Amino acid sequence: MARTPETVVPLPGTSVGAIRDPDRSRDRAVRAPIAEISGVLQDVLGQRLTATIARVNDPKAVGAWARGTRTPHPESERRLRAAFQIAAVLGQHEGPGTVRAWFMGMDPELDDQAPAEVLAQNEDPRPVMRAARTFVAHG
Repeated sequence: MARTPETVVPLPGTSVGAIRDPDRSRDRAVRAPIAEISGVLQDVLGQRLTATIARVNDPKAVGAWARGTRTPHPESERRLRAAFQIAAVLGQHEGPGTVRAWFMGMDPELDDQAPAEVLAQNEDPRPVMRAARTFVAHG
């Protein structure tokens, strides 16, 4: 079944333009307050998965970041911004449920590791972005 624009569900907290235009999603990942980034990831991925990506033990920290009552350490913030940009690339073609499942599932482009785990374990998010683009291109 071919996807139509109506079947693509925007990521919560983002404008349709921001998730359909890769340049805009990059701009938003760089410029948006970390509270907004955290809130979108919390909505799409859930607190536990977002905490895994950020490498924090307490998933409730994600909610505090989203409310703006706490800020993540710089390394966690870098991972969150990368995850947001990757989620936006996926969100251009997939709904939030698929985006979440993709972050959790085994990916052959990442030696069958979950993208969330690879983001958490590695300093370089580029392999995960490449895997997301491959998924979008080939399913």
